[in-house]
Amino acid sequence: MLDVKFIRENADAVKEACKVKGIQLDIDKMIDLDKEIVTLKTELQELQALRNAHSKKIPSASAEERPKLIEEGREIGQKVDALKPSVQEKEDELKNMLWLVPQIPSPKAPLGKDDSDNIEVKKHGNLPEFSFKPLDHVEILEKHSWAEFERVAKVCGSRSYSLRNEMVLLEMAMHRYGLEKLMKKGFTIASTPAFAREEALYGTGHFPTGRDQVYYLPEDDMYLSGTAEVQINSFHTDEILSEADLPIFYAGFSPCFRREAGSYGRDVRGLIRVHQFQKTEQYIICKNDAAESEKWHKMLLETSEEIVQDFELPYRIVECCTGDMGAGKVRMYDVECWVPSENKYRETHSCSALHDWQSRRTNTRYRDNEGKVQFCHTLNNTAVATPRILVPFLENHQQEDGSVRIPEKLRPYLGGLEFIGKK
Repeated sequence: MLDVKFIRENADAVKEACKVKGIQLDIDKMIDLDKEIVTLKTELQELQALRNAHSKKIPSASAEERPKLIEEGREIGQKVDALKPSVQEKEDELKNMLWLVPQIPSPKAPLGKDDSDNIEVKKHGNLPEFSFKPLDHVEILEKHSWAEFERVAKVCGSRSYSLRNEMVLLEMAMHRYGLEKLMKKGFTIASTPAFAREEALYGTGHFPTGRDQVYYLPEDDMYLSGTAEVQINSFHTDEILSEADLPIFYAGFSPCFRREAGSYGRDVRGLIRVHQFQKTEQYIICKNDAAESEKWHKMLLETSEEIVQDFELPYRIVECCTGDMGAGKVRMYDVECWVPSENKYRETHSCSALHDWQSRRTNTRYRDNEGKVQFCHTLNNTAVATPRILVPFLENHQQEDGSVRIPEKLRPYLGGLEFIGKK
């Protein structure tokens, strides 16, 4: 969300943001609506002032004058009552449009229509060379009975899975490793519920446009969220923090849910595009300063790189173009890990800087050292998301005998095992 005053004063920049992010929104209509609201509110205030002044005349009026004054007051009151719904209706219409206004992307962000226009900025690690015919991740899982797909689909529907034995331990080890790394870096570890109120999803920007991706629990009027970012972003709603409190680092761990609407027929095999998953999310609240935000954006990205490097996975970093970064992003990077069976990189981490776009939605502010109240900046990035990262992990670390090698940094979380699946 952007400030309506900023939109009025920077209409061309906002229109350009809509254009490069592929968002259909009539900014001129919004500005005209705002002007209409200002006019109506002025009229309403004048009527209310007139009614108040008029009512003060009644007690001192003569018996002959009083009936006429009362009737005039009633007429003014009717005009006030008639105008209020119109003002509210226009304000609601404006607010619904404001929810859709995109953040202005960084001038450093590449222009583009979709992910095909993203720009590779870095590659790391050597791609594996196998002296045997490698298996894909589903074949590896089935070889060791590490996952079950068919039976669980009968109970839970498509895009469901059930990990078994060593895979469950490996999944837990990855998250435990990630959480400990983040805690050492000063993050507060926070487990979050899977569900959230509607306003929290508006707060992150998942609503109003992403409703088709979210599971709704009508009896409780709650939604299942797709990331701990939803809950953490609202932790400080309506608060005014002190600049001394910033930055605040959170590492959110939670079960996550995504309907995957519109993806039918895509990535239906195995663990890539599932409805339920586990995620450890990095989240930062910092002061309203572009350089400060850029510093923490770099740190979040480097932390994800450290995790992927410790998992010993070949990866690349791409900078997302304006058409792929989403409405609220100023700048965004994806970390993509190599999947041998597909001969391509797949996204495992998404690192975003949003400046004050989210904090305006949640009214999260701080008082700076000069006493001025400002909206915070927010940033987020994946630390570990499973089972997605298990796909490149299993395929890159598979051995000729069918076992899977465990990188050294993960072994302490798996009882020191160097391999799993050895006969």
